[in-house]
Amino acid sequence: MRKIYSFAMVDENLCIGDKICENICVTKAISIVDKKAVVNESRCVNCKRCMDACLPQAITMKQRKEPIILGVDANEVDQNKLKELCARANFDPEEPVCVCTFTTAKEIAASVLKGAKTPEDVTLMTGARSACGMWCMAPILRILNAHYKDLPESDNYRWYNIKSDLWSTSKDVNDKYPEYRLEEDKELFKKGIFHNLLGH
Repeated sequence: MRKIYSFAMVDENLCIGDKICENICVTKAISIVDKKAVVNESRCVNCKRCMDACLPQAITMKQRKEPIILGVDANEVDQNKLKELCARANFDPEEPVCVCTFTTAKEIAASVLKGAKTPEDVTLMTGARSACGMWCMAPILRILNAHYKDLPESDNYRWYNIKSDLWSTSKDVNDKYPEYRLEEDKELFKKGIFHNLLGH
């Protein structure tokens, strides 16, 4: 869960319409219209990526009249389906997926079961990826891929559907690099001998 207190605001006099902000926005809150950036306030999660990347410094953050709260109650979905989805993605439901917002695997899974189809949807429902965005993208994609057979590709540069985790390594890779003991690690995780971040 995350409280969002502000949103991005564009100074049209400084904006050069270079699309950098549009390309990196984690929720598709920014679009270029008539060569100027336009912000959909309701989709802005105050991640500040646009502000940091804007070379002419045309973007600042403006305080909201009322903060918005992003979060999903995992108890509102079928608990068996939630546990099954987490298991397919190889997550303990209580495991932190986004450490900046303390969003757990069960919250991400619940958002997917409630209809989230892309990382942008997950962010708008849970608040995950609205801070640093460095560690949570791969786990979010893992959960989405565990639920959907054909996850749509991003239409921009926000993310790539690349599977880069222990569970996605092929047998060929495992056989080629036996010194990394990847299959052994998978078995240890399944048995619960390797602990997650919560120490379970």
